[in-house]
Amino acid sequence: VQLQASGGGLVQAGGSLRLSCAASGRTISRDTVGWFRQAPGKEREFVATLFRSGSNTYYKEDVKGRFTITRDNAKNTAYLQMNSLRPEDTAVYYCATSGSAILSSIRDAKTYHYWGHGTLVTVSS
Repeated sequence: VQLQASGGGLVQAGGSLRLSCAASGRTISRDTVGWFRQAPGKEREFVATLFRSGSNTYYKEDVKGRFTITRDNAKNTAYLQMNSLRPEDTAVYYCATSGSAILSSIRDAKTYHYWGHGTLVTVSS
């Protein structure tokens, strides 16, 4: 199973980026798909998740209303649309999936079995 994250880059504050997470070796249409991020010197943190095969989404509080997680089953790819970016959003962003997540654990990185390598997002002020 491989998850290939892409779409990161350098953007000015207020700008937008769309991250992609292309899966191979596993169909993710029924998985819980999550995005996490890790800023320099900080621990990896939960950003957003799309729970199982439905449309229920959950977000870190400070990205609500700015970030949107979606999935294209035909392309076996998940996305994270990030708008109104702030310098504090600067981090390496990782996508991850789990076939057995439960709702109470979706913010826990240990819930996710498969991880991509990450893509760097840098937001300048």
